Amino acid sequence: MPSAEAIGMDRRAFGEFVGPRGELASYAFGWRTGSQPHVARLSIGIGVGNPGGGTFHAVVFDHEDGHAFSLVDEPFEHVPQGGPDLTADQARAHEDLPFVWWVADHIMERDRRARWMRHWLLGTRCIQTIEVFELREPILFIANDADDGLWQLIGTTDASSSGKVGHLHHAVDEDATLVDVLDLAPGHSASRTHVGGPWTRHLGTPA
Repeated sequence: MPSAEAIGMDRRAFGEFVGPRGELASYAFGWRTGSQPHVARLSIGIGVGNPGGGTFHAVVFDHEDGHAFSLVDEPFEHVPQGGPDLTADQARAHEDLPFVWWVADHIMERDRRARWMRHWLLGTRCIQTIEVFELREPILFIANDADDGLWQLIGTTDASSSGKVGHLHHAVDEDATLVDVLDLAPGHSASRTHVGGPWTRHLGTPA
C-alpha cells in the first residue's frame, strides 16, 4: 500500500454492468493524486462488435458538494464491452448517451471503489488518533460527523483531545477494507472488532 505521503500514485478500477433488460456495459475509472487539473477519468463501453458500439470517455470533477461528468476526446482505458473510442462530439450525438450517463451514475453510487474516488475528488478530511496515524493501531471505528463533515478514525485506544487531520482517501490507501463504509451518511458511524471483520453500522457518532 502507498504511504500517506505518496503523491502521483495511479489508482484504476474495472468493472461490468448489467442493466434491467440485460444491457451490458463495462467500465474503468481512475485518478492520480497530485494531478492538475484535479479530475478523475471514466471510460464506459457498450455494444462491442455492433455498428453502434463504442467507448465513451469522460472526466469526473467536484461540483457543488458532489460530482459531475464531462465528455472528452482523449481515451482513458480500453474495456471489454467497448467498440471504437468516441470523441466528445461523437458521444454527444450517440443515441445511447442517456444510458451511458445512467451507467455512470450507477457506478458512482454502487461501486465501493468509486466512493473512494469521490472522497478524493471532494478532498474529504478526517481526524485520526495518533496511534492510527502512525499505523500502530488498526482502524476499528469510523464516523462521519454531522456538524462539520469531518470523519473520525479510531483504533483500540480511546480518542483523546489530540489527533492528526488529513484526507480520508489516504487512510484507504493504508487500509483498503475501509471502502465498505465510505458511504456513511452524516451522523452515522461503524465499528468492527478486527481488520477484515464485518462492520456494524450505528446511528450516531461519539460526543
